[in-house]
Amino acid sequence: MPTLGPVGHDDRLSLVEHLDELRSRLITCVLAFLACFALTYWQNDRVLDIVGKPLEQTQNLDGDTKSNDPLEQNARYQLRTGEAFGGVDRALRSLDRSLQALREAEGLPAATQTLLTQAARDARRAADAARKAAAAVPQNRERQPVTLGVAEPFVTTFTVAGYAALLLCLPILLFQAYAFVLPAFTPDERKVALPLMLLVPVLFMGGVAFGYFVALPRAVEFLQNFNDDDFDILVQARDYFRFSVVFLAVIGLLFQIPVGVLAVTRLGVVSTATLRKNRGYVLLALAVVAAVGTPTPDPVTMLLALAPLVLLFELSVQLARIFEPKDGGGGRWSFDDDEWDDHPADVDERNDSLA
Repeated sequence: MPTLGPVGHDDRLSLVEHLDELRSRLITCVLAFLACFALTYWQNDRVLDIVGKPLEQTQNLDGDTKSNDPLEQNARYQLRTGEAFGGVDRALRSLDRSLQALREAEGLPAATQTLLTQAARDARRAADAARKAAAAVPQNRERQPVTLGVAEPFVTTFTVAGYAALLLCLPILLFQAYAFVLPAFTPDERKVALPLMLLVPVLFMGGVAFGYFVALPRAVEFLQNFNDDDFDILVQARDYFRFSVVFLAVIGLLFQIPVGVLAVTRLGVVSTATLRKNRGYVLLALAVVAAVGTPTPDPVTMLLALAPLVLLFELSVQLARIFEPKDGGGGRWSFDDDEWDDHPADVDERNDSLA
């Protein structure tokens, strides 16, 4: 059975051995996914709570801003009513104690004592009813997605657990893919390919973390409070979790900019000098990508997604400048005079062609 580590570049394998290796790596990937899925499905409540946290934070019941959402207004009314009943309970019990003390005063007629006893009894009953009403106010005040189908709770839980398992076992899956592909590269090519491949999962996980903690809450808040006075806003669980997964995946893919920049510079497709000179066009392209990649129309979310992309581009250009090939290969795609000056070898080649 083939080893799970990378095969050497000089090793010669037959077609059957290649297929056997591929089968072994696919089995490893499936087993890793099943193990991660068993964990995420076992902890599906926690996984659903983590993914649904941005939605729960959009309901405004205790803040100063009064939402016009009818459902939130109704929830706020229930909350304030429960608080009022709690105050009535305390007031009535205080009245009961006062009536009891007054009834025990000396010199009161029997009829007055009877009335005080009855009033204290009524106050105590009303206080008990107020206490029960205050206790009946829903304690879970966070917004939860709704399900409409009989099987939707199970299907949605199963799907979200699967996505979480895929994210959890991503390093193992990528390692198996790298180990299968890397033997096709020469040692020199591997020096270029291996760092780029290692950057992919790191940047993707960083993009998912940024999307979850920064961009997704802002996007959900904007969409849920958009024209909320005209709609009874109910969020279907299937649609919300699909939106969240797609949103985080897009942010993770957008964070692959350094990989692209390092790839094109290391392969000599374009030079870092050309990237710096055309920075304005690149920033415009990043703005378009951020606007298309974030499925929300508000500019704040787009700027939140654009800011790290610009930072990653600038850092990747500086990093590519350090690792750029020294033979000037990146300048062959630039025909500006300044670019030719940066690469003496290309200047000599042009002079020879003109001669």
